[in-house]
Amino acid sequence: MADLELFIRPRKADSEVPFRLDRIRRIYDRVALVYPLSTLLFHAAAHRRAVALSGIRDGMLVLEAATGSGEMFRRLVRANPGGTTLGFDLSPNMAARTQRRVRREFPAARTLCPAGDARRIPFRSESFDAVVCCYLLELLPAEDILATLGEFHRVLRRHGRLTLVAISQNRHGFNRIYRVLGRLAPSFWGRQVDGRLTASLQATGFLILTEEYVRQGLYPSRILVAEKGRHGH
Repeated sequence: MADLELFIRPRKADSEVPFRLDRIRRIYDRVALVYPLSTLLFHAAAHRRAVALSGIRDGMLVLEAATGSGEMFRRLVRANPGGTTLGFDLSPNMAARTQRRVRREFPAARTLCPAGDARRIPFRSESFDAVVCCYLLELLPAEDILATLGEFHRVLRRHGRLTLVAISQNRHGFNRIYRVLGRLAPSFWGRQVDGRLTASLQATGFLILTEEYVRQGLYPSRILVAEKGRHGH
């Protein structure tokens, strides 16, 4: 798949990644083998619904930001078998696991998944028909959320669609539990950011098309699908 390397733009040095994100990368490198269990227990229902709402059709050029261990990435490849599905993850172990699994399960598919930072997406501008991102913004410093959404805007083609999945804040009991978990292990659990997503998407040039709430057990998720407008900030 050497021709897929044409989509990659030069990355800045890893030394420029702030300490907190470097710590997140190390933690997710360590949990790469067991992380699929978390997806199965908490995220699978939202992943299924996000693909259904995303508008992704076979033949598109699709990007997933923060693939984790590849569960959503494989769903995207399955929905886009004749297209090209690219991804990246801050954790090199997560990215490598995603690439190994997808090449084993879909050997004919056009895929690529290097390590990368969502604040400086390692792909060229206006390349993608669709971008998908699940449960990433919770881990980012507040000042980096707008920068990351701006990067999604940059790499999308005009009228391309962004599908975001985030931890919902519409369950007060769950919110209290999550705040405790976030204090105990902030680099793994992060903190809820659902309340700022609508304004942040609008501030970066997106028009929200649809949103939906999904529960898996006690775990609530919010899915937002937004379209790239003419201008970002």
